[in-house]
Amino acid sequence: MISKPKKEYMAKEILVQKASGITEPFSIEKLRYSLSKSKASQEEVNSIIDALLPRLYQGISTNKIYSEAFRLLRSRSKSHAARYYLKKGIMELGPSGYPFEKFIGEIFKHQGYTVEVGIILEGKCVSHEVDVVGKKENELILVECKYHNQAGISVDVKTPLYIHSRFEDILANGALKKKGAVFTGWIATNSKFTSDAIDYGNCKNLKLLSWNYPTHKSLRDIIDKLRLYPLTCLTSLTRQEKQWLLAKNYVLVKDVYNDKATLKSAGVSDARLKAVYEEGEKLCDGNGI
Repeated sequence: MISKPKKEYMAKEILVQKASGITEPFSIEKLRYSLSKSKASQEEVNSIIDALLPRLYQGISTNKIYSEAFRLLRSRSKSHAARYYLKKGIMELGPSGYPFEKFIGEIFKHQGYTVEVGIILEGKCVSHEVDVVGKKENELILVECKYHNQAGISVDVKTPLYIHSRFEDILANGALKKKGAVFTGWIATNSKFTSDAIDYGNCKNLKLLSWNYPTHKSLRDIIDKLRLYPLTCLTSLTRQEKQWLLAKNYVLVKDVYNDKATLKSAGVSDARLKAVYEEGEKLCDGNGI
């Protein structure tokens, strides 16, 4: 029988502090939703909430709540914990931001595009380095990536204003039109867009991709659908091992979890290879659901 979370009436009176510094009432519904996205069962979710509620106090940070929920989830299932860690894992695709650009490139590559990362394109006025260039038949996409390694940061309207002007300069060169390509400009971020950034993007036909936008086609949705998890969300790897792999241009779980030689070069012991394999397999083939 599935247990129900206890003392929910008390939790509603707790104010929590977000990464942005804003306080808001604690929401059991938000916690339950984020835990359910990890593919944990309803029984597991309710059990974690039951264990977590007595530990809440006035002014507790959302990061503290997250860390405790992550610990409780990891004790039950590493693959579920890895999905729950996804947002923080993406924030670890740094510190330079290039691994995030490569990760976004992989997302488009797995949707049928031929992808190049960090390409110089000539504009009418000046040359521009474009983070990701993708081609599929007569379609050409240019993607600018905005990576943040801290929570609570939003991409405001200044970013699409600036990026749109760069794309316009590239188009004004005429080289793309001569090739008969259908052009689409994208902005991808691991954080959030402000409402005015979304309004401007829609007005100028810029495609926007963020952690939670657009609805049902957000970065999180695409990662879950394609099972393209960044290796930084693996709970069985240390931070040092993850950084070593990123430095060698690996970004995806699916490219490393069964590569014993590479994992051993990264410092993973023989005793831990099995744990990495099992966690990666459940993430990539769906058996962890």
